[in-house]
Amino acid sequence: MVIMIMSASLSSVFGRRSASDYLQAALIPFIYFPRLANTKNLSYLGPIDRTKVKKNGTQEWRDAILFAIIAASLIRTYVMEAYTIPTASMEKTMLIGDYLFVSKMAYGAKIPMTPLSFPFAHHTLPFSENVASYLKWMDLPYMRLPGYSDVERNDVVVFNYPEGDTVCVELQSNKSFHQMRREFSYFFGKDKAEIYMRTGIPTAEQRTRATQLLASTLGSLGLPRDKISKVINEGFDFTVRPIDKRENYIKRCVGISGDTLQVDKGVLYINGEVASIPAEFQYNYYLYTEEFLNKKKLKNDFGVSYSDQRKLDGEPGYIMPMTFDNYQKIKELPQILTSAPTLNKGGFDPSMRIYPNHPNFNYTEDFFGPIVIPAAGMSIPLNKKTIPIYSRAIRIYEGNTLSQKDDKVLINGEEQREYTFKLNYYWMMGDNRHNSADSRFWGFVPEDHIVGEASFIWLSLDQEVGWFDGKIRWNRFFQSVN
Repeated sequence: MVIMIMSASLSSVFGRRSASDYLQAALIPFIYFPRLANTKNLSYLGPIDRTKVKKNGTQEWRDAILFAIIAASLIRTYVMEAYTIPTASMEKTMLIGDYLFVSKMAYGAKIPMTPLSFPFAHHTLPFSENVASYLKWMDLPYMRLPGYSDVERNDVVVFNYPEGDTVCVELQSNKSFHQMRREFSYFFGKDKAEIYMRTGIPTAEQRTRATQLLASTLGSLGLPRDKISKVINEGFDFTVRPIDKRENYIKRCVGISGDTLQVDKGVLYINGEVASIPAEFQYNYYLYTEEFLNKKKLKNDFGVSYSDQRKLDGEPGYIMPMTFDNYQKIKELPQILTSAPTLNKGGFDPSMRIYPNHPNFNYTEDFFGPIVIPAAGMSIPLNKKTIPIYSRAIRIYEGNTLSQKDDKVLINGEEQREYTFKLNYYWMMGDNRHNSADSRFWGFVPEDHIVGEASFIWLSLDQEVGWFDGKIRWNRFFQSVN
């Protein structure tokens, strides 16, 4: 927005003040200005003297609205931006329905990398699911203004979803293109996976099998049955997004550049020591009982949202996310027969959903690593063990080609025995540890994806109750994010 206004002003000082000139200067400056430079008899007239221009009421309102849009755009881009929490991945630190401000100044605001975009929209136009709100005509390199702090361990950070470079329009941010390709590769073979994803599944028998295998997954992501049928028969629509237009995620930074991270039996270790545990941290717990538990009591007394009260299929009990304190209370109820935290001990995972998404690594959410988080200037040896872990960072985030020929590793066509990173990286995890799609699934977050630090909550609405049943969470107003 600011660049567009500056371009229009530049056109104005050279006497080009028609509506057509303003539009061309704002939307296609890289074409308009070179052409303007070659215009004969072009002279500098200077800015319009506003003191000599009489304005009517309509013009004054127009200028006031334009000023408000510019000011709000500058604040949103460089100072602070409002966000909403849409998922439970950070509960109970952040609740679904929390409205918060995120500081862009904390780590230094990013200069917009895709500056030609619709104001106040992120990646799609308002009231549209698939019309992009930006133009790729101008692509600026990563630059960041000075901030007053660095990303530190335990900061709650907003960042652009690293695997969100290629997005399925139907699913939006719910599942990455890369994870979908891994699943289709298992179902139909690597040679056919991407073809079927884009064009649909050809035979009736395969479509029946795909419906059975995919319907529950797609349904759990909120995709209606008519859309499930469409994508299975006709394929998915995909779009490629630049870094600053990828989906915004919010997680806790548990590991910074240079840290060694490991998860053992669900416990997070950083550099060999147990990591700091947030006050409202949650695990999933098994609760075995022969009785039905009262939903309202579970929500009011133990903080378990209605959507999280999951009954075990075919077994007498539940799986629920809870804080440790609430777990200690609920397991004392007389109707709870036995209880225990859930732990995923691993086994065959054909979809390879856990990072580094490679068959040689049998990691799970609760048994992961150790893994070293890259730092700018840090060098790693290139071998069969390290390449699966760092390949995406080397290729996608740092813009290199990487290939293997016999026992040689080639980067940008030249044999290399080690690689030195250009960027700093971070490891993000949700406080709702068993219900968070985080770095355990898609890996490192590069520094050029960092948006800002969560600052404070200014409004909180409980999506599960009505206005007269406690919808407004008054106790969360202007609460800082820890």
